[in-house]
This record gives sequence, structure tokens and C-alpha cells, in this order.
Amino acid sequence: MTSDGRTDKDRQLDAVRVDFQETVLTTDQGIRVDDTDNSLKAGERGPTLMEDFQFREKITHFDHERIPERVVHARGAGAHGYFEAYDDSLAAFTSAAFLTTPGLRTSVFTRFSTVAGSRGSADTVRDVRGFAVKFYTPQGNFDLVGNNMPVFFIQDGIKFPDFVHAVKPEPQNEIPQASSAHDTLWDFVQLQPETTHMMMWLMSDRALPRSYRMMQGFGVHTFRLVDTEGRATFVKFHWKPRLGVHSLVWDETQKIAGKDPDFNRRDLWEAIENGDFPEWELGVQLVAEKDERSFDFDLLDATKIIPEEQVPVRPVGRLVLDRNPDNFFAETEQIAFHLGNVVPGIDFTNDPLLQARLFSYLDTQLIRLGGPNFSQIPINRPVAEVRNHHRDGYGQMTVPRGQASYHPNSLGGGCPAVGGEGAYTHYQERVEGHKIRKRSESFADHYSQATLFWNSMADWEKEHIVAAFRFELGKVNHTHVREGVIRNLNNVDHDLAVLVSEGVGVEPPAEPATPNHGHGSPALSQAHDPARSVATRKIAILAADGVDAAQVEAVRAALTTMGAVCEVLAARDGAVQGEGGEQVAVTRALSTTASVLYDAVVVPGGEASVGVLSEDGDAVHFVSEAFKHGKAVGALDAGAELLRVARVGTSPQPGVVIGERGATEDFTSAFAAAVAAHRHPARDTRRIPA
Repeated sequence: MTSDGRTDKDRQLDAVRVDFQETVLTTDQGIRVDDTDNSLKAGERGPTLMEDFQFREKITHFDHERIPERVVHARGAGAHGYFEAYDDSLAAFTSAAFLTTPGLRTSVFTRFSTVAGSRGSADTVRDVRGFAVKFYTPQGNFDLVGNNMPVFFIQDGIKFPDFVHAVKPEPQNEIPQASSAHDTLWDFVQLQPETTHMMMWLMSDRALPRSYRMMQGFGVHTFRLVDTEGRATFVKFHWKPRLGVHSLVWDETQKIAGKDPDFNRRDLWEAIENGDFPEWELGVQLVAEKDERSFDFDLLDATKIIPEEQVPVRPVGRLVLDRNPDNFFAETEQIAFHLGNVVPGIDFTNDPLLQARLFSYLDTQLIRLGGPNFSQIPINRPVAEVRNHHRDGYGQMTVPRGQASYHPNSLGGGCPAVGGEGAYTHYQERVEGHKIRKRSESFADHYSQATLFWNSMADWEKEHIVAAFRFELGKVNHTHVREGVIRNLNNVDHDLAVLVSEGVGVEPPAEPATPNHGHGSPALSQAHDPARSVATRKIAILAADGVDAAQVEAVRAALTTMGAVCEVLAARDGAVQGEGGEQVAVTRALSTTASVLYDAVVVPGGEASVGVLSEDGDAVHFVSEAFKHGKAVGALDAGAELLRVARVGTSPQPGVVIGERGATEDFTSAFAAAVAAHRHPARDTRRIPA
């Protein structure tokens, strides 16, 4: 203690505070920055201005951070296919021919991806998934670059580098890989309430898709459709999978990451190779321009959805993926998506996140693919003819002819000429306002739709969300970050905040910060997705010497006829001997696989076979783990004994199907229905070992 009553610790803290005061944010040119949360716009809801040098510098530097893999969406899988419109009903809203010409098959390439991880990360991490489709239309290429979630973390693209820096591995040790469960991401989240709605989606099972083939896709932003007369209609794009929307469970994803880190990639590839072509329905939500301000949220806010109960999704066509790439690098890795690739009949809005992406994607391709001629790479080349005055540059693959490479010209006969029928013209919109860095007040509500999402969940979905928050925040070392997240969640739902806080060592809030409005949207819950079929589901049949070969064949034949993929698993490869001396071919050895790689398991009869399996730890664990994860579990005749050994039991349980000898047909019918339901979250798994 000194004469002025201050300790050495006080003086040290003062020095730190001075240091922080001197650390003022600047551009790369040393110019001090007064606002790095809002891009410069023409009015609060106007478009982003090109003169915003701060925004362009920030985004440009971010786009060029990685060589050569993508900064985000580095790990992906892709496939060729086609899109086909159902009818011409959209002709009243757009001049885009591929959306309005029934019977016209437009070639596409679709790429699915995780966001946060590197190319070497696992498929099943908790993450957003990219869902990008390039349409090769006669009018030019159109890229619908979306995600498997309909909203995003931020409202203005100037914040994108901040968000990605926060979610990426921490810079001092590059840990953790492909994970949001760490301090910097949650520090960003607790300080940016606009992330709250998206974090509810990220903590839900939507972040753990069973398959790319069972995943919804969304355009995220509000776009415009423009008709032949220049009239516009707001539109949101939706992809709905024919197989339904299904997810893994968290314990499963962690184990799959070790057993088969290529799980989703392999699933997509094998389905197409087997002729089980994935299919999605394209739907649109249409909003008349006169109704733009009739909602309790802003259509330009990318952190908001239009609830389907307010504006139904209108089906307009289907997407089918029917061919795998010939070469991963040449196609899946080199494909270049850009939101600015639009065709006549589709236009943009002033959504500030969309406006930033219109700059960022092109800028990213320039560095990632080595220069301005990336559109000449075969996977990016349009089917429409290309004629312009672009010349030279890295990767030039064409041989331009002629003397004139400028416009206007007379030496080249004035060609190529501008305008003409089919030329792209932007929608004419009146824009006025002060040049300003400010978020529109209509973007200020960060919690009501997060509450809508929470209210819409089934009880088991809510349990998974709470568990996800507890896991993620449990990896956060700074208590004040955990507390900040709980404060945000208390604006979503008080019970949610209390449940999460009790699991992460934070004092629960005493009362709600904001009352729960009580509204829900059934379309947001996977519990409302109807049971489909067993088509493409992977089903394990456990066998050993002495198995009832007739039952194996009957079950396999019946389920295969329904479209399932059945595999016989045993302690060894090759074959096992049936109880009558028959040879039963084995697909793979138990030691090379795991229950988490299958959708369901069947144990056929044969006392000798079941006796061997009951002594095999791999087989016992296979059944108990499948049961724990809510999957369909079936047994025929003596096979029920393995269920008893695995502590599943034979008493009635959701999704557990027991069949008697001679009742194989009834068994397979009941078992198929259990598999089609995907999961049975209501069952009691407390007695099953972890």
C-alpha cells in the first residue's frame, strides 16, 4: 500500500486500461473506425454502397485468408442432376424460363458442405450445412447458394469476418477443429444478440443431419422474382427432401466421426451409385410488394423466417441428383458459386447480408481459383454462349479472335452488341436516403423468432437443445461468457435459460427477461415430419453359425424389395453356416463397423447363432447402442434372447419388434413401419449402459 492508498495491483490495472484505450480499431491504412457492425447504405434499409472502403477492405482481406481451400464450406460433396418445373404457374411472377417451362430439364450441380471445418474434418460435426445449386440454364447460370437452415447468424455482411473468426479454431493453438464449442464463438454470440435465433437452430438436431438426402435447404435471403412486365414479387426459396427430414443424435455423431468421418459423403455417393437418386421439391414463399411491411419482422432481415402458417410454401418443381462426379477436384472442389449469378426473372433485395455476399463470393473465387477466368473451368462453364471483351489473365482457356476488344467498336462490326431480347435488366426500385452506418430499427427484435422456434419443438427436441447448450457452454472456460449466453436465452424462454444454467454452473435467472409470447409453428419441428418408408435405410442383420438361414433370406428379401439396404454382419468375413448347413454370405465383419452406421438392426433366430452372439461383446453392444439411439430393433424367434442380454428386453417398447417362428411376413411389415419412423425418442433407455 502506497501513501495515496493504492496498491501495486491498482497501478497495474490502470496501466492495462490505458493500453486498451490506446488500442483503437483502424483500417489497414491506419484510419480510425467508428462502426464495424454496419455497412454504409443509402438509408437504413437501402443497398450497400460501393464507396464503403472499410467494408470492402474488411471483406477482401477475409476472402483472401486461406490458400487454397475455401475459408468456409471447405469440406463438401457434390453431384450432377437436373431440375424440372412442375408447371407454368410461376410465369405470372417471373421470366426465368427454367422455373416456368414444364418438361424442361435444366442440368444442375449441387454441392453440400459443412461450414466451419477444414477439408480434413469429419462430416457429422455440429454445424450448418451448405446447400448450393448451380443451374445451367439457356439464359445463363443461376446459383442458389443456401444452407440447411433458413436463417443466419448475422444481419449485415460486414460482420461475417468477425463471426467466422470467432467460430474457427482459436488462433493461438488452432483448436478446436470443426467445432463451435469454445470460448471465442460463444463470446461473440453473447455480445451479438442477433445470433440468438440461429443459435437455437444450431443447437437443435437440424445441425446433425442423418444424410444430405434427408436435409432441407433454404435460400435464406428474400429475393425478388420479376415478370416480363418488370413487376416484382418477394420470394424465399425452399428445398424439401422426398425422404423426409431426419437427424442423427449427438452421441451418434461423435462416434461416427471416428468410425467413418466420410459418413455423409459416402451416403450420398453410394445412394447415387445404387440408383437411389436423391430428390428434393423446390418450393417458394411469395409476398406481394404491397405486403412488404405487413409482418412483425423485416423481410430484409436474414435472421428471420416467414412462418409457413402465414405464407405457405408453394411447390414449383423437383431436383434430382443422378450422377456422381468423375473427378472430385475438377468438379466438386473447383465449382465456383456466386449469388451474383442470376438470370432474367430473378433479382436481389437490399438485405445487407445479401448485398455483402454479392461482393464476397466473386472476390473469393478470384483468389481461390487463381484469377478472373475461373468461369472457363468446365464445371463452371455455362451452356449459354459467352461473348464479351474480357481478355487474358491467369487461366485463360479460350483463344479470342479479332482486332477489337472494346465497346463501342466499328472494327469488329460493333459486336458483341449490348441489349436485345432476353438481356438482363435490374428491377427498378426507388432508393433515397442519407449515407449512413446504422441498422434499421425494423431489425432490432432478436428474440421473438428464437422463442417461436423453441415453442415449436417437441419435448424430445427441447431436451436435445438443452443438452447441446450444456455441452457447448461446458467447453467454455470463461464464466462471464456463459453468463452472457444465459442472459440472452432468458429473453427467449425462462425455462430454457434455467435448464441450461443449471447444467453449466451459472446462477439461474430469477425471472424472465421477456415473457414467452406462446406462439409456435408446427412446420419447424421434425416431430411433425410424416413417416415415409424404409427406402435407402441401412439395416444390419446379425448372424453367427447356426443362424436360421431362411429367416435371414426372408427378412433381407422383403426389406430389399421395399428399397432398404440390408447387410449381414458376423464376427468374421466370408460366410456363416445356417442351422441346416446352408451358407449365409457375410457382408462385413462386426469389428469393421458399428451400430451408428446403420438405421436399424435385426436379430434372426437360430439358437446356436444367438448363443454365440450373446457371448460376443461387439454384437451385444451393437444392439444396446442401437436401442439407446432410438433406432428400430427387431428379433425373430430365439433372437429375442440377444435383446434380453443387451438389456433391451422383450416387453413392449416403441420401435422394438419381436416376431415368432413362421411369422416372418408380419414381422417385416411391423419392422419396416418402425424403421420408417426414423427414431423412437419416447422409449426408456435409462438401463442401457453408456
